[in-house]
Amino acid sequence: MLGEKTTQEAKKAEKAAVALLILAKNPVISVNGNVAALVPKEIVNLGKILNAKLEVNLFYRSLKREKLIEKILRKNNATKVFGIGRKGKEKKIPKLDSERGKVSKEGIFRADVVLVSLEDGDRTEALVNMNKRVIAIDLNPLSRTAQKATITIVDNITRAIPNMIKIASELNKANEKKLRRIVRNFNNEKNLRESIKCILSNLEKLTQKSI
Repeated sequence: MLGEKTTQEAKKAEKAAVALLILAKNPVISVNGNVAALVPKEIVNLGKILNAKLEVNLFYRSLKREKLIEKILRKNNATKVFGIGRKGKEKKIPKLDSERGKVSKEGIFRADVVLVSLEDGDRTEALVNMNKRVIAIDLNPLSRTAQKATITIVDNITRAIPNMIKIASELNKANEKKLRRIVRNFNNEKNLRESIKCILSNLEKLTQKSI
């Protein structure tokens, strides 16, 4: 429905997201099983470029699954992975009863900006309610996650993360004033509306082809 490409709206969101992550004092990238399976090398590289922590967060948690994802990330050169074992779940996100509410004290709990991908809407909302700025990667602009996030990237994660790595390499040289201007000029609600229009336009084209 997005034409299997990164739209202009997604590019704008990716740039704003990277600028926000660079400006963050304690940025954290949340990693679930899907992220570890689809973009393990890329997510580690992005974390290194942005000086962001990596934290494993799962809906169905077990020490075995946590360690498996940690192993995948370390195999791709991650030096430190949060969210593993009892110590990795010593804090709780308020009003979130699922296992995803258990987070690392040094990671997501203290983060000011959190990047989430393929995420549950209730956790996105709970993180925003903790006054954290949340960046979401979600193909559905109408999802609860997309609607509640601070910045929503409507793109496939296999395209979004490599795009963000490239942008981060460029923006790392930018001064704070430029970064803040990029973030300030981004309007998530407007961007989501334009993303929806793009999907509708592509659906109309597909419908015409099938007639």
